[in-house]
Amino acid sequence: MLRPGGRPRAGIVATGSELLTGAIDDRNGPWLARELSDRGFEVAHLLLVGDRPDDLAEALRFVADAGVELIVTAGGLGPTADDLTVEMVARFAGTDLVLDTAMEAHIGGILTRWAARTGFAGPALEAANRKQAMLPRGATPLLPVGTAPGLVVERPGGPLVVVLPGPPRELQGMWPAAIEAAPFAALLKRVPPAAARSLRYFGLPESEIAATLREIGSRRDLTDVEITTCLRRSELEVDLRPQPGAESVAAALAEELASRHAKHLVSAEGTSTDELVARALLASGRTVATGESCTGGLLVGRLVDRPGSSAYVAGGVAAYSNEAKTALLGVPAAMIAEHGAVSPQVARALADGARERFGAGIGVGITGVAGPDGGTEAKPIGYVCFCVTTDDGTVIARDPVLPGSRGDIRERSVDVAMHLILRAASGLPA
Repeated sequence: MLRPGGRPRAGIVATGSELLTGAIDDRNGPWLARELSDRGFEVAHLLLVGDRPDDLAEALRFVADAGVELIVTAGGLGPTADDLTVEMVARFAGTDLVLDTAMEAHIGGILTRWAARTGFAGPALEAANRKQAMLPRGATPLLPVGTAPGLVVERPGGPLVVVLPGPPRELQGMWPAAIEAAPFAALLKRVPPAAARSLRYFGLPESEIAATLREIGSRRDLTDVEITTCLRRSELEVDLRPQPGAESVAAALAEELASRHAKHLVSAEGTSTDELVARALLASGRTVATGESCTGGLLVGRLVDRPGSSAYVAGGVAAYSNEAKTALLGVPAAMIAEHGAVSPQVARALADGARERFGAGIGVGITGVAGPDGGTEAKPIGYVCFCVTTDDGTVIARDPVLPGSRGDIRERSVDVAMHLILRAASGLPA
């Protein structure tokens, strides 16, 4: 049963001792949380658990006791002794493991092809195949994306358990099959649409949104709208998730927030800056080229992360040394000597040089003091000079002092540059 007046709750259990030691970051939990939230679930818990049977059993009980209707597990499906998720989920559901001969044959075909490529075969491979084909009685199997099958397990009295592999590529590849599996599909039919709203701001302090929300809340009941704010990629994201029946309240709140802080609003629909930059460049018919010093190619790397970026990214040069700035992008050595490598003048020359060398419509120059050494009173650590120039004579320049460590400053520099590109490509005032 869905909670009266509320959304169904879900929990996520990601397994793997390597997650707890910090050897690798958990990429599955956040991805699953977004997917479940977008489908209307309220994600109650996201747990990281080591490869220990007692801890995994306790995690499953804890999440179930929180009143969830769905548990999604990630990891622990492989052939080794510490891959225990299937066994522990079977115990949690009160059933035993049985050999699925059809799955054994399917996995066997995958392993046979792998053995032919690698030369590894024999009893160890056969044992691995058999272990991965032992499934909880009555479970709905999901065909492997790698070699490990997934599962949808119906526990008497609930919750429903969806068991997915640990490698993110395999987990994400299996997800469509999981949501189409009959037990999960039946649950999804009872989940109210998410109706979430998301706004993105750049250059707006979180305190300003907090003050606005307090003022609005003093004259309007916002109890049934979950409001979260977070800073990510130098942007303030405001997410509004209404309970069923409160969609109009969330819509009105989103409109007021967008209007109140229109100067800093990037998107009122949650569209990412990267998507907006891509759209603006394509609409303008221009390509972009970068001349980067302190960011060392991070900006052009972010630009080309998107599929199809070859339509609007001409290229980039990481001109770190003064000699490279001069030889590769035509920055006059005399300019560097007079103003310094970190200066608005050099940033402009880097932008013009990149645009001219690549024949692009928009050029971006970045040069700064990323630290931890090299700062002066006039040019402290975090001082970064930006310039964007276009083939029609537009010049957009900034030289803020950005906070944080060396890595923070470089990443924030890319964030600033993306917004300057968006302004130039959209034809907004400098």
